[in-house]
Amino acid sequence: KNYYEILQVPKGASDEQIKRAYRKLALKYHPDKNPGNEEANKRFADINNAYEVLSDSQKRSIYDRYGEEGLKQHAARAGGGMGVNMQDIFSSFFGGGPMEEEERIVKGDDVIVELEATLEDLYMGSTLKVRTYVFWWICYPFGGRKTY
Repeated sequence: KNYYEILQVPKGASDEQIKRAYRKLALKYHPDKNPGNEEANKRFADINNAYEVLSDSQKRSIYDRYGEEGLKQHAARAGGGMGVNMQDIFSSFFGGGPMEEEERIVKGDDVIVELEATLEDLYMGSTLKVRTYVFWWICYPFGGRKTY
């Protein structure tokens, strides 16, 4: 399914264009306006799914890069989209107040690495090794160190 085609908007559509298209199509295919019409009900569900993805910048970015399958994999890795944050669960059992939040190391930007892989590697899954370097900055007056 192409969510942009479902909402009848171009791929580079603004949030406002997506919202307008959604409202127009949702009104047209709403089950209350089409009682007993299974095709309209299916179309309404597709419109809602498309809007749910395209109106959320993170989901839209994943969809634009990897398509619908990428969204499914992202949802599976994120716990199926159940809205449960494992950190919250562990914090409730083992602590996790403000001090722990401050002591966490802040992660840097994503690292982009070009890799060569065959189509079979991509389809079947493969492990590739990437060499990384860690730079330490020593804070002499306070005896600490920070990772970059």
